[in-house]
Amino acid sequence: MAAVYQALHRRVSSLACRLHSTYVRKMRYLNQLKEDDSLCRQAQTSGTFYLFHNLSPFLQKVGKKYLVPQLSAAETRQILGKLQEAEQWMEKSVLIGCSDEHRPHFALDLGALDKSVIEAELQGSFTDLRKALFVVDRKDSPLLASAQSLLRWHDSHQYCSRTGQPTEKNPAGSKRVCHASGVTYYPQVSPVVITLVSDGSRCLLARQPSFPPGMFTALSGFCDMGENVEEAVRREVAEEVGLEVESLRYSASQHWPFPSSSLMIACHALVGAQRAEISLDTLELEEARWFGLEEIVEGLKREPSSSKQDDGSFLPWFPPKQAIAHQLIREWLQQQSAQTA
Repeated sequence: MAAVYQALHRRVSSLACRLHSTYVRKMRYLNQLKEDDSLCRQAQTSGTFYLFHNLSPFLQKVGKKYLVPQLSAAETRQILGKLQEAEQWMEKSVLIGCSDEHRPHFALDLGALDKSVIEAELQGSFTDLRKALFVVDRKDSPLLASAQSLLRWHDSHQYCSRTGQPTEKNPAGSKRVCHASGVTYYPQVSPVVITLVSDGSRCLLARQPSFPPGMFTALSGFCDMGENVEEAVRREVAEEVGLEVESLRYSASQHWPFPSSSLMIACHALVGAQRAEISLDTLELEEARWFGLEEIVEGLKREPSSSKQDDGSFLPWFPPKQAIAHQLIREWLQQQSAQTA
């Protein structure tokens, strides 16, 4: 009877497994790799690797396109072998995802090695992430962003804040442990609200002194300890432009690797049209102003390279499609266009 029950249980389990979606199977497999060190080490022998050098991803230019090469474990070892580096370099990699066929993806930073040798061997270049995110295929951008954020976190958490002793990462890179104190550290992200303010017929965009000439974007700021999203939006708008938010709604979210690792929480906020006079916080912003519908349409068409005028000034342009600020501006434009139709 026990044997019959076990056989039936195996059949039911097998059926349930087949019924699971590809996404569920992927997530469970990735979780297994994070929890099972031996399984993750085994996966490193068959996975693919994305290479970084001091947090800059490796790209290859083919024609006008920039590609993000995935090196096999054998190819990665071959590169390390030519540089006379030991096997422990593979242990420094971090797990960043897997394919639908459960082929794991790892990121590995080779910042301590000679960059020129690697670039010559692989016929490509290590590229600053701020540029890389906007020149590679859109499907590769999130992977590069999350990989760099995880590599950066490990680089800055090599010692325990309680004991000062070295911490050790697990093979997947999903945590670090201080064996002296028993404290386990997990990668964290910082919540940031990014808000497109409207008075009903116009939207407000701003720029900081560090922005490229002519670029305007939505207001943003880190959430303070203890704040919820609504409170953070209201405070940031009040601090930066002196306006009081009457209502707001959530739009979407996006991971953003700068300045370290942020979760961008995008919202639309409405202020009263009769109380829309901007009072600029010059410590935070260089300029903030209202944009009408036609200005937004023209700004979305404009490329940064074409924004400079003969007198040396710059026409406004907005963040590219990969940035969630672009999505907020597009949503506002669609809403305004629908109202005026």
